Amino acid sequence: MILISKYFVPKGYSGITLFPFVFLKTLELKKKVILVNHEKIHLRQQIELLIIFFYLVYVIEFFIRLIQYKNWHIAYRNISFEREAYCNEHDMSYLRLRRFWYFLKYIRSDAI
Repeated sequence: MILISKYFVPKGYSGITLFPFVFLKTLELKKKVILVNHEKIHLRQQIELLIIFFYLVYVIEFFIRLIQYKNWHIAYRNISFEREAYCNEHDMSYLRLRRFWYFLKYIRSDAI
């Protein structure tokens, strides 16, 4: 389910996925199929990790990347979940073909 909330989405971001919802900053963003696909990839990741473990791993990996890169944006872009979503957001068939826990492929130390 997609909900619109300009106040719930953090500044600098277009959307945020908190299972089972995708929050977008504006109604117009609902038409952005690439953004929606990106957020759907996060929904799948959250389901695979039983939701709570997704958030736990996400936060831990973010802080590891923040220490590693010393830059908020670079740390965020290098979280394995984000790497997978950004690398595959243009592929509308990705979720049909994606293997279970495929985000693990994206855990590595070289920055995007």
